[in-house]
Amino acid sequence: MKRMIALVGFLLFAFAVPASAVEIGEDGLHKEPWFALTFRDMAEDIEAAKDQGKRLVIIFEQRGCIYCRAMHEKLLSDPEVADYIKANFMVVQYNMFGDEEVTDLDGDVLTEKTAARKWGYVFTPTLVFLPEEVPEGEVTVADAAVSTMPGAFGKWTFLNMFRWVHEKGYETDEHFQKYHARIINEMRAAGRLDAE
Repeated sequence: MKRMIALVGFLLFAFAVPASAVEIGEDGLHKEPWFALTFRDMAEDIEAAKDQGKRLVIIFEQRGCIYCRAMHEKLLSDPEVADYIKANFMVVQYNMFGDEEVTDLDGDVLTEKTAARKWGYVFTPTLVFLPEEVPEGEVTVADAAVSTMPGAFGKWTFLNMFRWVHEKGYETDEHFQKYHARIINEMRAAGRLDAE
């Protein structure tokens, strides 16, 4: 009888707590309806983002990645985060072990998995922020990236990285960690910082 009551209690709790349902594609990756679908030609994607008044960011994910799931369910589902990214960035998703064709900035034609290996990305999620303009010369995505965020972080670190890149903080003397600390202190002083 105690087991039955415990089971009923568990089921009531499970169905009473809303889960953030994030679509999972055929490749096993979590999907956002606002992610851009492209031919994964890096130079063309940088130009397409620029034509939209945005910056290009690529996100490497993998099937079954618990940190990717958390990024989608906790960060990309947060309206403050999602709205800022959608307004300022074109996001293209890559599968760390995928076979879709990718054209690097140096002209090499790769698969998603060989691109990840070539560029040195081994964690998921990994966010790669690209420059506003297609760089000249024989450079790779890893060489051209203005910033890279490997792994999962909390809301403010995640959002502040997007803000720092959008504000071109990488061109200033204010390192991201200093920028982030300053923004957190400003939010704390304004009473805006919640329990995160």
